Amino acid sequence: MFDRVLVERLAAETVTKGGIMIPEKSQAKVLQASVVAVGPGSTNKNGKVTPVCVKVGDKVLLPEYGGTKVTLDDKDYFLFRDGDILGKYVE
Repeated sequence: MFDRVLVERLAAETVTKGGIMIPEKSQAKVLQASVVAVGPGSTNKNGKVTPVCVKVGDKVLLPEYGGTKVTLDDKDYFLFRDGDILGKYVE
């Protein structure tokens, strides 16, 4: 996987805080995901491995477009490069 990160997008909100149901067409694309697997990192010019910034279990912020969709065991996952991830949520 090199510098790739396998993520699972979090579920979209289907009900507002006030209890109103949101139709599927109006639901925004979810940009939050949970990291499922991480590669060791990429190799730089000197041959040293640059580790990935996130680890398994982290919650990350994704770009609106991009990533490669992968289906495993009837679940949808997405592969992103480490550099494409916009941020990591810290609790």
